[in-house]
Amino acid sequence: MDETDPHQRFLTRAREQYGLDLDPQRFPDGTETAGDAAGALGCDEAQIASSIVLVADELLVVITSGANTVDTRTLATLRGVHTARMADPDEIQETLGYEVGGVPPFGHDTTVPVYLDADLTEFDTVWAAAGSPETVFPVSPDQLVENTDATVADLAE
Repeated sequence: MDETDPHQRFLTRAREQYGLDLDPQRFPDGTETAGDAAGALGCDEAQIASSIVLVADELLVVITSGANTVDTRTLATLRGVHTARMADPDEIQETLGYEVGGVPPFGHDTTVPVYLDADLTEFDTVWAAAGSPETVFPVSPDQLVENTDATVADLAE
């Protein structure tokens, strides 16, 4: 395994730790937004499962629908803290092992709490980052919950 390639590292972890043989799609130029990703995939923007990394007493991941924005006040209330904020890129890289835009929903360097946007459960298949900003993979919301031990919650603004 090439530890320097986060996409390959993620695929290897998905196979070895979760028994998943994923079918990623690569977009060499990347996609800047969930809307761009949806357009490239030919799916609804709401089917893009964006891994948003926040800090609410500790670093955590919210897998949110690409059509939604995370309500940090609701997240803070769920966590029993006063505030939640976006994690900075260094925190994300050091804790999870991936860069912003490529954070997968699971297979992180460090286990962190994960929340899944309830809106994603409306779909049979969603698309999530596969370790780099240029790669995504199809997955069911049920598989996301199983692999991340996510708490499903309504976290949209």
